[in-house]
Amino acid sequence: MLALSPALVVFAFTGVPGAQDGVGDILYWHRVNVLIMFVGGLLWAATAVSYHRRLRHACTSCGRDDRPLRAWQTPEGALRWGRRAVLIAVVANLPYELTRVAWYFGWELGITHEFHQMMADTPGMLEMGLTMAAMGVAGSILTHGLVHRWGEVYPRWIWFKAGRRVPPRLAIIPASMVAVVLIPAGLMNIRLPGDHAGFEWGLALPGTLWVVWGAALGAATYAYYLRRRTTCRRCGRGAPAAAVLTSRSGALVGHSSE
Repeated sequence: MLALSPALVVFAFTGVPGAQDGVGDILYWHRVNVLIMFVGGLLWAATAVSYHRRLRHACTSCGRDDRPLRAWQTPEGALRWGRRAVLIAVVANLPYELTRVAWYFGWELGITHEFHQMMADTPGMLEMGLTMAAMGVAGSILTHGLVHRWGEVYPRWIWFKAGRRVPPRLAIIPASMVAVVLIPAGLMNIRLPGDHAGFEWGLALPGTLWVVWGAALGAATYAYYLRRRTTCRRCGRGAPAAAVLTSRSGALVGHSSE
């Protein structure tokens, strides 16, 4: 639903491809109810995190206490395991991207000939799959910014921002949203009917890897947060400035006076 949200605006005026009569066939009550329950679950999780932090006398805002940082929480440590998380996140979505691109170009990868013909006969269906694959590729490219310099300092080709530091929230908020949505989306693919097995494994199996994708993206985003966080405004803990990655070696150098 998150990925299709821009398309839903277009569908409201052009109609929905396929057998659906309109947007109401996509945003029916059961799905809206799932979204409400999902948001409620996130609120419960945030409450539990805040409670846990209070129990260990840590800051309820940043989670830091008076104990020294562990090795994996340092900028250097977070960069090491953050790179592994980015690699896993990128690889986990490759099967989905490959199957949708293959279908668009006529290769019936993981589906039957009849099902592919049905998609080809439905206006816009193969194009929608290709668009979803392209969005996945774009997301993978952006994920690399969590462990590269251009994710911390605007590159030269963004001339009106070149050389300025990227606000951490600009990467953390959207990446966190996608990560927490991918996990239940992957679980929903696991629960799809059994007729997607065998010759139609391409319909559901690649989507089940979204669980891995979401978990890895969440870990990579947390590593990025650990490297970019500065002094907490509430408790005053933390370094006053965050290190910046070099463009070539990937080492942490310098500090910002911002």
